[in-house]
Amino acid sequence: MSTSVTVGQLAEYLGAELAGDPAGELFRAASLEAASEGEVSFLARRKYLPYLAATRATAVIVGRDLGKLEEIPRSTAVLWVDDAHAALAETLTLLYPEGHRKGEIAATAVLGPDVQLGDGVSIGHHAVVGSGAKLGDRVCVGANSVIGERCELGTDTEIRDLVCLYPDTVVGARCIIHSGAQIGVDGFGYVFEKDRHRKIPQVGRCVIEDEVEIGANTCIDRGSVGETRIGAGTKIDNLVHIAHNVSIGRGCIIVAQVGIAGSTTVGDGVAMAGQVGIIGHLNVGDGARVAAQSGVSHDIPAGETWFGYPARERSQVMRASAALLKLPDLIRRVGRIEKRLNTEDQA
Repeated sequence: MSTSVTVGQLAEYLGAELAGDPAGELFRAASLEAASEGEVSFLARRKYLPYLAATRATAVIVGRDLGKLEEIPRSTAVLWVDDAHAALAETLTLLYPEGHRKGEIAATAVLGPDVQLGDGVSIGHHAVVGSGAKLGDRVCVGANSVIGERCELGTDTEIRDLVCLYPDTVVGARCIIHSGAQIGVDGFGYVFEKDRHRKIPQVGRCVIEDEVEIGANTCIDRGSVGETRIGAGTKIDNLVHIAHNVSIGRGCIIVAQVGIAGSTTVGDGVAMAGQVGIIGHLNVGDGARVAAQSGVSHDIPAGETWFGYPARERSQVMRASAALLKLPDLIRRVGRIEKRLNTEDQA
């Protein structure tokens, strides 16, 4: 559900420099090409300039780094800001405020014995909260979700529909866990014994620190012993798998379909693009970057960018790629040399 503001009010809210009519009403946000009257859009990159001349948006948020623009329609107000992406986030927060949490517990919800609920907790239909669980103030548990025995959820954390937290999982404050996520799952641990795979009991726990967001259908294993830990402020996309006893630092970005094998340690501020695979028992240093579809089989030092399969440091990969491009010409040259030598031998 959206609300409305005037262009002038939005400019004041963002601390933006306004060029145009401050009285226009803004109800929604839209892309430049789709926007119409009553909508605000944004422009952060020059590649989208062709859409600006034809936009029907009432207002456009524009980054100052783009410089003077000639293509702006006369009817469109411009809000000049230092960072268009950050300003868009603020605008969406203003126009689309979160719904008020009513603190209601659905009649079909099931609460085990000794459950502790803070003020304003909301629990949806058919959700289950296991015995001994602790839910902090204003926690929201969606429909059909399961909060296992002895789980702990911090203040203002939101568990969306169809989430499962296995017993003893700890989730910090102001976290968001999206639908289908499975947190604290048994790790994939077996020992081959007498012609069969014997399961190793997984008795550790999973700890999610404050302000972590976990995407839909992501699975995070509990520790086999000890714990799996996700650091504060880390954001994890959909369809990620994090194995037992992995430790991920603060402020990391982990994109869709990443797989991290057991007992790997990831430092603070690390970014992993889509489909990265990391084998177990490695160390990824603070601030490292791993490009999409890379297969990591060695430790990555802090601050380095790695990519490829197998993944290597960026400069090594670039040199190898440059050499590979020269290979066809080199083969032709060698062929000519061989032909000349064969001709000389026959003479």
